[in-house]
Amino acid sequence: MPAHILVAEDQTDIRDLLVMNLRQAGYEVTAVGDGVAALASQNEQASDLLILDLMMPGLDGLEVCKALRGRGRGTPILMLTAKSTELDRVLGLELGADDYLTKPFSLAELLARVKALLRRAEMLRAAQSVSGAAGQTNASTLRNGDLEILPVKRQVRVRGASLDFTALEFDLLLHFAQHPGHVFSRGQLLNAVWGYTHDGYEHTVTTHINRLRAKLEADPMRPQLILTVRGAGYKMREAPQ
Repeated sequence: MPAHILVAEDQTDIRDLLVMNLRQAGYEVTAVGDGVAALASQNEQASDLLILDLMMPGLDGLEVCKALRGRGRGTPILMLTAKSTELDRVLGLELGADDYLTKPFSLAELLARVKALLRRAEMLRAAQSVSGAAGQTNASTLRNGDLEILPVKRQVRVRGASLDFTALEFDLLLHFAQHPGHVFSRGQLLNAVWGYTHDGYEHTVTTHINRLRAKLEADPMRPQLILTVRGAGYKMREAPQ
């Protein structure tokens, strides 16, 4: 059964172009022209992925994203923005969007992002299914000091307390935990975790690093777990002996 995608875009020409190309790629698509309709559509039928324009009448893309995340919806969200400021991009990601594209963008790039987000969501569902069927063994738990990660259950504990992470945050943290001490550039992290590499979108990685630190570090401004390697990238410290 093909994935269902909601496109919320108030510019008719862009909306029609997105719908046509997504359908040609084999997806089922519903299109709306404002944020109120986008939010209402998710009450009737939860989509597999949402493409939200940042600036829409009624409710903008940020407000729709915030409302859905507030309901506990983990549906992948790709934000579209005509603005080029870093603040707009950061706000979208901080409110729970999984990725963003700045207009104008190529349709090939958008389709690649859609495919990557849907693949990640499918992997998450598969992992949850395996967890429910087989359980979790202590042998598969990753530890680094006070940090514990249960990959199959996709759970994170710090000093025994459970923490909540979005799917992308967890995938990024898991990638670091599986390679402690290894330095990754932002481009390498984009390719390994997001499933693509594209110049100009490394800020996505930086924002997610900051979100991980805010949840994991006692002092996010002086991180002790996820470290910046100046001029090279990021790494997770090697596990204490």
